[in-house]
Amino acid sequence: MNTPAGWYPENENSSVVRWWDGIQWTEHTQPRQQQQVQQPAINQQHAVQPASGAFSKPKIGLFGGKKAAESALAEIDRLNVILRERGLLEFSELEAQRAALRESVAQERAEWELERTQVTGQLEAARRELAEAGAALITARQGAVLQDLGVYDFEHPAESSADLADKLERVRAEYKDTARNKQAIHATTNFTFNNSATKGKQFVNQMSAIMLRAYNAEAENCVKSVKAGNLDTAIARLEKARDQIVRQGTMIDLAVDTTYHRLRVEELRLAARHLKRLQEEKEVERARREELREQKKVEAELARATEKLTRERAMHQATLDALVANGDEEGAARMREKLAEDDENLADVERRAANMRAGHVYVISNIGAFGENMVKIGMTRRLDPMDRVNELGDASVPFRFDVHALFYSDDAVSTEAMLHREFAAQRVNRVNLRREFFRVTPHQVLEVLREHRVEIVEFTEKPAADEFRMSYIEPQ
Repeated sequence: MNTPAGWYPENENSSVVRWWDGIQWTEHTQPRQQQQVQQPAINQQHAVQPASGAFSKPKIGLFGGKKAAESALAEIDRLNVILRERGLLEFSELEAQRAALRESVAQERAEWELERTQVTGQLEAARRELAEAGAALITARQGAVLQDLGVYDFEHPAESSADLADKLERVRAEYKDTARNKQAIHATTNFTFNNSATKGKQFVNQMSAIMLRAYNAEAENCVKSVKAGNLDTAIARLEKARDQIVRQGTMIDLAVDTTYHRLRVEELRLAARHLKRLQEEKEVERARREELREQKKVEAELARATEKLTRERAMHQATLDALVANGDEEGAARMREKLAEDDENLADVERRAANMRAGHVYVISNIGAFGENMVKIGMTRRLDPMDRVNELGDASVPFRFDVHALFYSDDAVSTEAMLHREFAAQRVNRVNLRREFFRVTPHQVLEVLREHRVEIVEFTEKPAADEFRMSYIEPQ
């Protein structure tokens, strides 16, 4: 038998050989080739003979079984040695090797994937850092360009405002883009210097940068110095700076761009709006504290009045008991009237303590301090309302206030608010609403009270102003 390399006979069918690829048996088979042996002519009928004892079944005698078995085992061992020498292992061992090989390949692939993922992550991180560094470099370069033009990120009052911060950021970004794109200031493009267009262009660029830098410095100073009440002054100051640039740059038609100027003015307005709002909040807080102090005074006054009336009533009750014991009916009747008056006063104090809207509305003026046609309209919860009027006329003003009207109301808060609404257009201080002064005459206040059917017993239209008249008007 002459079997080609890689082809091996099947165990079940020796006439067929199967292909072994070095790892496993394949499905490829073919008939086994037989070697032709030349014999003498007399033996032509036996020309093809099987290999000597290759597949013949030996005949085992009755007493040769043990020896035949030993011989068979030796043959098996010899064949196993040949199989191992040629790399032909048992199928189970081959499968185990195959599984181990697959596991090794899978592990190496997993390690490779992990390493590839790590390298990819490091690469992405490096790319991000590079992009951030590039963006930072661009920002730094742009910032340097803006600083050359005098545009700085200075502290702005509206930065801390929840409502105005976003708008301020948009305004700043817009005028920075305008300056960065060289559109913040304009000049002629055909100017020549010493008959040189190049030198002329260089001169125009330098003058434009210098003047724009001066304008931006003035805009920044205006923002830093603006206050709630001087916005118009700050805008006029910036307008003047722009006009000066136009006058000084007449030769090259130099002028700040209108849009750029509008954005810088808007930045100025935002600062003033925020400062005004802060001032209003401070005034409201100051008014609230003043109202709390006034309320504490009223509560203390009511407590003292209650204590005093309670003590007087106890004294009157003791006197009444003594008069009744002595049989003085006339004196007892007078004392009962006093007790009834005490009870009424106590009830009035308790009613005021329970109803904090009740109080006295006053209309007063001070022509010596504020001139004519100006009144103060307010309310007080004091038991003696003149205490409040006298407090207002203390050392803070040179003369006492004159009272035009002073009347009690169960809803003094609403009456005061109604008068304030009617004369809102004539209010003197429109920032601090607790400054209750109005440019109206006492007669106008009286007309409004009549229109709203407010019950008022006494109203004096002409102020006495005794201290003022005695001080400045000579006797006739």
